[in-house]
Amino acid sequence: MTTTGQQPLGSPFSAASTAEDVMSGVELAGATAVVTGGYSGLGLETARALAAAGARVVVPARRPSAARAALRDVPGCDVVPMDLADLDSVRAAAARLRACLDRIDLLMAVAGVMATPERRLGPGWESQLAVNHFGHFTLACELYPLLAAAGGARVVVNSSAGHVLTGIRWDDPHFTTGYDKWLAYGQAKTANALFAVRLDALGQDDGVRAYALHPGRILTGLQREMTRQEQIERGWVDEHGNVVDAGFKTPSQGAATGLWAATSPLLDGRGGLYLEDCDVARVSAPGQPMDDGGVRAYAVDPGSAARLWELSAAATGTGPARR
Repeated sequence: MTTTGQQPLGSPFSAASTAEDVMSGVELAGATAVVTGGYSGLGLETARALAAAGARVVVPARRPSAARAALRDVPGCDVVPMDLADLDSVRAAAARLRACLDRIDLLMAVAGVMATPERRLGPGWESQLAVNHFGHFTLACELYPLLAAAGGARVVVNSSAGHVLTGIRWDDPHFTTGYDKWLAYGQAKTANALFAVRLDALGQDDGVRAYALHPGRILTGLQREMTRQEQIERGWVDEHGNVVDAGFKTPSQGAATGLWAATSPLLDGRGGLYLEDCDVARVSAPGQPMDDGGVRAYAVDPGSAARLWELSAAATGTGPARR
């Protein structure tokens, strides 16, 4: 297990930094970014910030008409149909992008689901693992030739502090023996982190570096499967739905760490790292409270990352990242 790289770098930004703070002075003219979930919540903040810096932004969207409406005032932004829950749809979207792009400089995996009721996808996959991990795994593999062609691409994957809930359930990753929506979410977020570790190891010779991150606690559409009462009981909102938890970030603050991962020169030559609050996170001890921050060692373990990659490749029929 290698966690020596998981040490803060002394970033000039913090948990309070916004997307505007991080992107001030950043110039992305000529760059192409693909942003999943780029038409709502943190994804929309991310797409807006990248476009404002001059990047061409492509947003794969399950609801293309809604995406076009949300992005109508974002210059240089295109929408392609894609549903992360449907791997045929993911492959079709990737084929469309390969046909019209010659490179991708940034792949931002922002879309996701959280604490959903039990659902089965494909051959019986647990839906949170399928959407949050298998969908993005397949998309990144299918787009890898375009990432390699950039000669310095970055892949940024939204994980979560929720990864502390569980590692990968190797004996029962699809919860065939009993479903728990929070453990399923935690496993999917651990998978996101391990995916970045392995993709970085496989891609760095081609200049492809990958990072996972915890964006912070933000109230967005991600919580749509939770009832108002659940959110009240957790101390997040009041009876009117207003945020009352002082630890919550704004959407702009929530997007900041991903944008920092995509653009910071402090990360040049580094990868496979888990980030939070616009810096590299420390490794947290077993049993340490989730809200204390950090990343569990099992979520950045190269051996587990390689094992998950093989499991994912076998499940999805997607080959390893390659030109």
